[in-house]
Amino acid sequence: MQTIAEALEKLKKSPFRAKFHLSQKDKAYIAEKGLDEIRKHAERFIAERLAPANPKNDGKQTPMRGHPVFISQHACACCCRGCLEKWYKVPKGRPLTEAEREKIVNLLMAWIKKEYEN
Repeated sequence: MQTIAEALEKLKKSPFRAKFHLSQKDKAYIAEKGLDEIRKHAERFIAERLAPANPKNDGKQTPMRGHPVFISQHACACCCRGCLEKWYKVPKGRPLTEAEREKIVNLLMAWIKKEYEN
């Protein structure tokens, strides 16, 4: 099992994943809401949009902009079940476990914190 640091390093090597960055608007939103609230948003988005066995509109359920968590999902390959399977060997067709959901949120928040501080 890879660590968050290992996953972030691997993602940086993907030209597609590496192109995602938080905008100034995203950073201002984080400053306004705080990282604890952003984490709650991430937990909710993952629970609703990614955790079900067969998410609605899988492959298209995560917008490319509009919220820092959405950007981080694309940057971290946690945007759809196909990417989860390809990057993290999480099989499609079954609900995510609580541990998987927590790992995803932790990865997303690590990416967001790193981007926010730059």
